[in-house]
Amino acid sequence: MPGSALVRVSVAVAAKDLAVELRTKTAFVSSIVFAVLVLAVLYFARDATAVADLDLAPGALWVTFTFAGMLGLNRAFLLERENRALDGLRLTPASPTAIFLGKALGNLVFLGVVELISLPVFILFYDVPIWRQLPILMGVIAMATIAFVAVGTLLSAMVVRTRFSEVMLPLLLLPFLVPPVVSAVQLTWRILALRPLSELTGWLSLLAAFDVIFFTLSLLLFEAILVE
Repeated sequence: MPGSALVRVSVAVAAKDLAVELRTKTAFVSSIVFAVLVLAVLYFARDATAVADLDLAPGALWVTFTFAGMLGLNRAFLLERENRALDGLRLTPASPTAIFLGKALGNLVFLGVVELISLPVFILFYDVPIWRQLPILMGVIAMATIAFVAVGTLLSAMVVRTRFSEVMLPLLLLPFLVPPVVSAVQLTWRILALRPLSELTGWLSLLAAFDVIFFTLSLLLFEAILVE
């Protein structure tokens, strides 16, 4: 498929998924409510005299993003399970690469919006110096989200035909998320602690490597999963 056609089909698939979500808003509202609830519970459950906000904040942020994101990823291919819509999508001229890129783009936009709405709530609860470091923190969030979305889109396609796909996806996804989430937590702590850039480069390189590896492998394996 030519590059321009690949882009058009990918954008069309993403736009279709986002249009469906805009009409129902089920997954979006669920993810936002869950994110706010987790941030609030973790904040009020802590002992303020024993645990500083700076120590708790990075873990709270990424626990929230991870589990709120899973609620969104569960819907990625469940939309196609209704009335065998996935079979119809496979019968179109769209290549598996275009379908994967479209699904991944839709998930990326969905999770990006959830994270953008959750971030002000995080700032409200946790008294951490974030404003000067916001651009680099947003970059870290974007990098970690790309790894999350790449492997999450692949596994969503894998488990959609199973009976308990809503349960299977978190079980399969969590082990793959450990490396990028650990990297993101370490980077977030250093950013909020105003550590020098030299302490960030190693973790940034590791996170970038996970992005490349996860995205490339997911793209290569998606066709085999789609035609099963």
